[in-house]
Amino acid sequence: MKTVNQIFTDTIEIKGSKFIAHLMPIGMFEREMERLRELHPKAVHWVSASRSLNEFDQIVESSSDDGEPKGTSGKPTLSVLQGHELINAAIITVRYFGGTKLGPGGLVRAYADAANAAYTQAELLPYEKLFVHTIECNYSTVSMVEYETVQKHIRVLSKEFGEKGATFNIEGSAENLESFFTALGRTIQKI
Repeated sequence: MKTVNQIFTDTIEIKGSKFIAHLMPIGMFEREMERLRELHPKAVHWVSASRSLNEFDQIVESSSDDGEPKGTSGKPTLSVLQGHELINAAIITVRYFGGTKLGPGGLVRAYADAANAAYTQAELLPYEKLFVHTIECNYSTVSMVEYETVQKHIRVLSKEFGEKGATFNIEGSAENLESFFTALGRTIQKI
């Protein structure tokens, strides 16, 4: 399985209609949908599909036709995610109507082609299961923790400062987290 860690976009035009597809990490989906609706107020549809793994490592899939005829847009978009074995990823396709109806077959092809166009722009990464941990450290070691997060490819989800020190919510692969915890030893405390 593969995934992405940023947004990739491509546009296709068919019979005057413009299809702007955005491939993104699943964690960016809701915020990006809001942003695209604000950015494209004159668009007529915001079709989406997503695939992710739940806490039991089961694949969860969803799609939305957003007013297009049933099965003509969300499902073909989801098929692109499935066909390329993408996980923890979503696609949002913004459609501007060009005045010519495409028919069910034309819509299926258009949405699949738009999703594939965004896919061809993507820099794919091998999927690794990520784990989230909360850690605490003293103020004197904050810079060391920040340095090690970069060195060990650990993502800082949030950082808060309190009376005694800092609390970090971090995310990373099992291998990277093990290396991170080994490097910092007693400098940090897992919560």
